[in-house]
Amino acid sequence: MTTLSLRAAALITWGQTDPVLKAQATLALDLSLPVHADEALQAPSAGPGRSAKPELVPHTQLKAKSMATPEGRAMLVHSIAHIELNAIDLALDVVWRFAGMPEAFYTDWVRIAQEEAKHFTLLRNHLVGMGYDYGDFPAHNSLWDMAERTQGDLLARIGIVPRTMEARGLDASPGVKNKLVSAGDHEGGKILDIILEEEIGHVAAGNRWYRYLCTQRGLDPVRTYAELIAQYDAPKLRPPFNMAARRLAGFEEAELAALS
Repeated sequence: MTTLSLRAAALITWGQTDPVLKAQATLALDLSLPVHADEALQAPSAGPGRSAKPELVPHTQLKAKSMATPEGRAMLVHSIAHIELNAIDLALDVVWRFAGMPEAFYTDWVRIAQEEAKHFTLLRNHLVGMGYDYGDFPAHNSLWDMAERTQGDLLARIGIVPRTMEARGLDASPGVKNKLVSAGDHEGGKILDIILEEEIGHVAAGNRWYRYLCTQRGLDPVRTYAELIAQYDAPKLRPPFNMAARRLAGFEEAELAALS
């Protein structure tokens, strides 16, 4: 009997449509499975498994409500849960889609997927405690749009998703936490503290493997990053920047200087 590889198991989990079951299956991925780094895998669908809810709309159509209302607070928690579910898909996608990397690359990204699954579960449980559930509010698809744009080049994927999109999360986290805590949601604030601490590690992994690929291809990391941002029309980074978190995540001083 052929043993399922870690990368093939990640692909099966990526295809799971129920978000709660996807998070559970991600947490259950067995890191002791053989990686099979050179195995060529084919997805049965163009994108990851998705449930009918939430309704996906352009991000410009999403309207926030007052944080003084339970619904407004729930909408904010829901939006973060949606980001974390997308982050599960993004991490699993890197594992199954891109062959030929060192085994440590794949185990790194499965661990990251498992932490994203933990974050989604914490936020979804908190949402249920507030009287709502994941899927009750519309959401946008910007994170997955960038995954599709970068699916042909691992350097672009690593350069833009963890080092740009997730690093923006490091910048935004203190302000979002302040919104929740100021509105009386201290439990939500505690969950964001857990997420921030672990997301620093995710961005650090992005930095580590981005530099590995730049070295492999003989590229200058800072100049290449600027070229990738332009080529893939990535979101422009705007202050305030969480410089302390970015330093912990392994950004070099030349990169931080380039932000300003």
